[in-house]
Amino acid sequence: MLDIKWIRDNPEALDEALKKRSAEPLSATLLAMDDKRRAAIQTLQDMQSRRNSASKEIGAAMAQKNTELAEKLKAEMASLKDAMPAAEQEEREAVAALDDALSRIPNIPLDDVPVGKDEHDNVVARTIGQKPGWNHPAKEHFEIGEALGYMDFERAAKLSGARFTVLTGPLARLERALGQFMLDMHTTEHGYTEVSSPLMVRDEAMFGTGQLPKFAEELFRTTDGRWLIPTAEVTLTNLVSAETLEQEKLPLRFTALTPSFRSEAGSAGRDTRGMLRQHQFWKCELVSITDAESSIAEHERMTECAENVLKRLGLHFRTMTLCTGDIGFSARKTYDIEVWLPGQDAFREISSCSVCGDFQGRRMNARYRGKDEKALRFVHTLNGSGVAVGRCLIAVLENYLNEDGSVTIPDALVPYMGGITRIERAS
Repeated sequence: MLDIKWIRDNPEALDEALKKRSAEPLSATLLAMDDKRRAAIQTLQDMQSRRNSASKEIGAAMAQKNTELAEKLKAEMASLKDAMPAAEQEEREAVAALDDALSRIPNIPLDDVPVGKDEHDNVVARTIGQKPGWNHPAKEHFEIGEALGYMDFERAAKLSGARFTVLTGPLARLERALGQFMLDMHTTEHGYTEVSSPLMVRDEAMFGTGQLPKFAEELFRTTDGRWLIPTAEVTLTNLVSAETLEQEKLPLRFTALTPSFRSEAGSAGRDTRGMLRQHQFWKCELVSITDAESSIAEHERMTECAENVLKRLGLHFRTMTLCTGDIGFSARKTYDIEVWLPGQDAFREISSCSVCGDFQGRRMNARYRGKDEKALRFVHTLNGSGVAVGRCLIAVLENYLNEDGSVTIPDALVPYMGGITRIERAS
């Protein structure tokens, strides 16, 4: 969430940032709401101050046996008492209205983020590896998985409807192997602390990372008012909500392998076949909590950690710098890592790594104290996929497809597959 004090001092900067995000200017509206809030607060404070001083004046008048003045002051006190509930309500409504408006405004992009409208304006930062060198026809993952006999969409639909998948046998093991490989890599090589956290959270947690109130339709909610996490970013980031951290203990780096749940609202007709866009999928998440000075460098580090997963698996990919029109609500800058899928003859997103500045820290009221500073500052937060397990499974199937329809297991995964080096058609 943005700071209204910053908006008051920099209204043009806010409107320019919103313009880059293809959004309407809001500074005038927000400042008018803030003026109303400040006026309501001042009115209530004046009434409270007058009530306190009138009370003292009544005591003085009574001591001087000035009954007429005392009665006049008592009448004024009664009038204030009657008026204050309405003033208090006006203050609450003005504060709530401004807070709600601020909670719906996206973050301010960094200056080096390319300006653009949508994904077509994203910029390639780097390309790693080469496309597979084999000559046999490429196939999409669902063709490969179904032909092998270990990927079942019909039974998944019978159980749960569209956008679910049942994996069995070696493909189920491959999914598990990928997740464990990623988790081990991030904890043993990249310095992240493994976390096992809830899959259901309260409103406050979703608000803290920016999913609420604006994106409720993209989420699943339980009958008792909890939310299924759309990503472990929610739980990992909110581990520090409402806390004050010591700067010397930063950065904190967390990772978790969890299911993610998304309604896929607005995605009708997109990637309807296969596993690319699911209501439920596994993802290895990365989250960093840093101070203000370290967050930009941490963003580069986190992105490299995610890239290392694909490098180790021998997958061809490119890293994109997202333009202002394509970065997420809470992000100041985002790198998308896109893996090459021969079956689609296209790069597809497999990881998104974002730096959020103090945007989420402010929403969570998470602060840190510098060693020689009295004032507290809001933490900076970062999140990234390290990486999406289902999409990585898709990439392995399509990039390691053999001419006979079998799939070779990348060397890095063989230990996690119990020594299996190839997935062949079910007999």
